[in-house]
Amino acid sequence: MIEHLELFFKSIFIDNMVFAVFLGMCSYLAVSKKVATAVGLGAAVIFVLAITVPLNWLLDQFLLQPGALSWLDPEYGPEYGIGGSQEMDLGFLSFIMFIATIATMVQLVEIVVEKFSPSLYNSLGIFLPLIAVNCAILGGSLFMQSREIETLGLAFNYGISSGIGWFLAILAIAAIREKIRYSNVPAPLRGLGITFIITGLMGIGFLSFGGMLTGGDEEGEPSTETAINTEDLNTQNAKDLADNTKIIK
Repeated sequence: MIEHLELFFKSIFIDNMVFAVFLGMCSYLAVSKKVATAVGLGAAVIFVLAITVPLNWLLDQFLLQPGALSWLDPEYGPEYGIGGSQEMDLGFLSFIMFIATIATMVQLVEIVVEKFSPSLYNSLGIFLPLIAVNCAILGGSLFMQSREIETLGLAFNYGISSGIGWFLAILAIAAIREKIRYSNVPAPLRGLGITFIITGLMGIGFLSFGGMLTGGDEEGEPSTETAINTEDLNTQNAKDLADNTKIIK
């Protein structure tokens, strides 16, 4: 349970997709002019990450990793086994398989949004199908693979929490951009200029979460080595004091 909570909060605040690794910036900047639109796209990103990361974890564990095809060995299924499957390494297919999974899920999201919320579908425009090439979506699966997440439950947790982190980022910048319209922004900084500056400041702010899960220094008894050094120092001070007393006499 602690492992799940740690991964959840770390993925949202410390390893935030936008403010820590700056992934998914295209749609983050283009669809963050209104809060309503940002909420719709953020929810779609959460859904896609929550589905694709666990699916890609299964593909990685049972198809792509070296030796992942051991379940095809003739020892386990003489009729359908493939000789040498334990030595097979299909890792070079990771990008193709991950992108195919992502594209399938994005098409499903697009169909659902168009069916149940035509206004949101029109607001998102071309950026909804472009979720398929959103580097934050692919980054979630690649980070899952590189960090060697151990279980399907942790992979699902990581997908949801990474999506929530991206959702919070685009929601925050959309709310700020709605308010900043009424501010006196210098002409050269209007539009993307001030948005980049605010994003950088928010990224610096999120750095403060870096020590959130590290804990404080434990207070305990001094080590034996420290105690010995202190004793030697006291002995030397006593000798120096005795020598000084003799000189005065």
